[in-house]
Amino acid sequence: MQPVDAAYYAGPDDPDHKPRILILYGSLRARSFSKLLALEAERLLKWHGCETRIFDPRGLPLPDAEEIDHPKVQELRELAAWSEGMVWVSPERHGAMSGIMKAQIDWIPLALGAVRPTQGKTLAVMQVCGGSQSFNTVNQMRVLGRWMRMVTIPNQSSVAKAFLEFDDNDRMKPSAYYNRVVDVIEELVKFTYMVRSRAAPLVDRYSERVESAEELSKRVNQRSL
Repeated sequence: MQPVDAAYYAGPDDPDHKPRILILYGSLRARSFSKLLALEAERLLKWHGCETRIFDPRGLPLPDAEEIDHPKVQELRELAAWSEGMVWVSPERHGAMSGIMKAQIDWIPLALGAVRPTQGKTLAVMQVCGGSQSFNTVNQMRVLGRWMRMVTIPNQSSVAKAFLEFDDNDRMKPSAYYNRVVDVIEELVKFTYMVRSRAAPLVDRYSERVESAEELSKRVNQRSL
């Protein structure tokens, strides 16, 4: 592997600290392959000099089942605000992302007052499959990333028959699947350096400049058009 040259990718106003990456995974199993893949991603991110946090979804309530002051909801939202990029890793369940993965994403709002926890941040998506390789879950997560105004990188990873890809020490075995994970993380680091100091002008929108939040609220909440 080659380390990412921050000086080549970073903008002139780069904050000059380690890239901050939040990792979410979508299973509560004792031996969760999405968690194992998340841990492999974390090792690679740290090798590239990133600061990482992995959110443990245990204890996170279903969306709207509790108030937003629930400790796990607050923890997740604070991590989302802290991060400059994210990695989402989900198993494929019934041809889709897991409910645990979706619940985490649903608890992250599009806006918290004047703060948008996800807008302009980078995103890498990966999935683990119990059988043959599929891309349903990464495709779904791409849709969500776009909806949340994130910069979702082009590369992605889908690990087929994940139960065969990890050894007895819970480390991912050398394979083409592992090589793709390395590619994804390397690309995420590059994009994070490129985007994080340029996020504000990249997400600046004409429609938001001409219409205040108060005017927008009045328009969308009126009874008739």
